[in-house]
Amino acid sequence: MDDPANGPRQRVATDGHVRLGSARGRWILAATVLGSGLAMLDSTVVNVALPFLGDELDADMSGLQWTINSYTLTLAGLILLGGSLGDRFGRRRVFVVGTVWFALASALCGLAPSIEFLIGARALQGIGGALLTPGSLAIIQAAFVKADRPRAVGVWSGLGGVASAIGPLLGGWLVQSAGWRWAFLVNLPFALLVVLVAVRHVPESRDERAAGRFDVLGSVLAALALAGITYGLIERGAVAPLVAGVALGAAFVVLEIRRSPEALVPVEIFRDRVFTAVNVVTLVMYAAMGVVFFLLVIQLQVVSGFSPIAAGLSLLPVTVLMLLLSPPAGEVAKRLGPRLPMTAGILVAGLGFLWMSTIGPGASYVLQVLPAVTVFGLGLSAVVAPLTATVLASADERYAGTASGINNAVARTGGLLAVAAVPPAVGLVGDAFERPEVFDAGFRTAMLVSAAMMLVAALITFLTIRTNVLAPDQAGD
Repeated sequence: MDDPANGPRQRVATDGHVRLGSARGRWILAATVLGSGLAMLDSTVVNVALPFLGDELDADMSGLQWTINSYTLTLAGLILLGGSLGDRFGRRRVFVVGTVWFALASALCGLAPSIEFLIGARALQGIGGALLTPGSLAIIQAAFVKADRPRAVGVWSGLGGVASAIGPLLGGWLVQSAGWRWAFLVNLPFALLVVLVAVRHVPESRDERAAGRFDVLGSVLAALALAGITYGLIERGAVAPLVAGVALGAAFVVLEIRRSPEALVPVEIFRDRVFTAVNVVTLVMYAAMGVVFFLLVIQLQVVSGFSPIAAGLSLLPVTVLMLLLSPPAGEVAKRLGPRLPMTAGILVAGLGFLWMSTIGPGASYVLQVLPAVTVFGLGLSAVVAPLTATVLASADERYAGTASGINNAVARTGGLLAVAAVPPAVGLVGDAFERPEVFDAGFRTAMLVSAAMMLVAALITFLTIRTNVLAPDQAGD
């Protein structure tokens, strides 16, 4: 294709950046999509496998919670450090190391002889994810010419959504036909392909201005604080770890204030009221969604009698709606401002959670499950794009990467804490997932709690998010 302004379109830019339409550009995009898709695929596949691995490894509800949370814990606690390591030592190098680490940890998960071993392997898997996840977008930003970056990010987001959509189906099929262990072992061939493509086609890049010391102590304090709080919430009566976690969290805040601006989380970024508010909204909203994603597929299998494949496919409409509606939702937010679309979207998603509370024994997919997840998907589609845009628009341009990383960590922390706290609070403890009547009662209450959290998130959004935060002079148009 010719560029009217520049004649024949160059496939490789003279400044060393790559065109998206070039062969190398497509390979780079493939590596980043496959890498980030690996982490997305794993989370959706594992959720479907929970009842089966729980039965085989003789796990109780806390074991299932830790299977999810040990991964999220290390991922949320170390993801900002992972991004910094890539900037300093090479984004491709850290991306490849993270992929290999993730694959080896996945193999340990697949071979786990006990629930305790599996939980430890999942924590190692989260470390790999923390090295792998930040690198995919950073590679796109560094590799492609500036004009092609928005389109590359759009393709990356769309294909990543496809990976999320495939995950439940693949997970259900693997669990039903080959066993739950293949929910982890399936990562190995994908990881090998990512490494081969990255090593051969992805250029190395780093931040030449990166200097100073790594905030390793900040990362350790954040991870230990989350670990203590999570343990205290999951294990009833464990007051000491909960108190220690809160104390370590306070120490983390003090440390970041003293080390700013070289801290893991620069404190000055929170001086913007909208940035702080949108991250609070993120925390509450993703806490509610974490509970739903954790419990719904178990409810469908244990209480409603769905097969693993059918349970895995239950959330497919959410992904489809996200793929179709997120881009126009972003345009609407740009014209109207993010406050009203986000508020309405969060409320609609909460209505979906209320509808999910009706899913019980013998539930009909068409009459109960499909309408509930569709309403949830419609609401979520209206929220995610303007929320992400607001996070970036409310932070100084030099903190764009940091702002995105903080919001990602906040979202995962919300899910982590809610999955730890809500199930025990609604009676889902011990062998509840093996007793349909007990699980059903707890699930219904948990959906009501999740809907209430969405109401709180909507109120915070309406009261704190400025209408003009995405105005052209702030959004960079």
